[in-house]
Amino acid sequence: MKKIIIKDDFWAIFPTAKIGVVIAHNIDNHIYDTAQYQALLNAAQQNAQQYISAEEFMANPVIRTWREAYQQFKTKKGARSSIEALLKRVKNNNEIRTINPLVDIYNSVSLKYGMPCGGEDISKIVGDMLLTKAIGTEDFITLGSEQKELPYEGEIVYKDEIGAICRCLNWRESTRTMLTEQAIDAVLCIEFLEFDRETDFENALSELQTLIATNLRGSCEIKILDRNNPCTNLEN
Repeated sequence: MKKIIIKDDFWAIFPTAKIGVVIAHNIDNHIYDTAQYQALLNAAQQNAQQYISAEEFMANPVIRTWREAYQQFKTKKGARSSIEALLKRVKNNNEIRTINPLVDIYNSVSLKYGMPCGGEDISKIVGDMLLTKAIGTEDFITLGSEQKELPYEGEIVYKDEIGAICRCLNWRESTRTMLTEQAIDAVLCIEFLEFDRETDFENALSELQTLIATNLRGSCEIKILDRNNPCTNLEN
């Protein structure tokens, strides 16, 4: 049975972090109504303005938190957290467009709550999904590229038996496991480091679960992983 496991080398760097996991089964992720999801994204982009109110982009707490986090491990030059990438687009008035329902849902939650969120197709994961330091030999090809870009040794990655799934914790994901319309079972993760925002973290997970269950049907459950509870099953 496949699991998601957060390894000790991650906790050594982020001992008080939490990883919110939403596991969805038997969903229908086909595109039926793009207008519905564009409206969801537009509302979330408006809400996200609160996280970039400081004139200097780096002075905003969400941005500063993740910049500091990225200084704790080896990263590719210029790599930034997924939430920074989304908020940068909002700041530049670059509209975030629909991709597919599940991706739109997690992007909207990410924007609304100012937290990184991503997801993978469970059927494409080989063996367990680990959050750990990379060895540096893991295969990785990202969207829009045909070239392998191996992670650095010591870089924090999600990976499985085949290779890296997401580089630099939440920077960029592999095309191999990314969510498409054909996804039936999915795992979504919110990495949580801002400990004065515990209620927001819990609300983000709850809203993610509700949006998936309401719009994509199937079953959906929440698990919160920490140093004392570092793994959970991905399959029923």
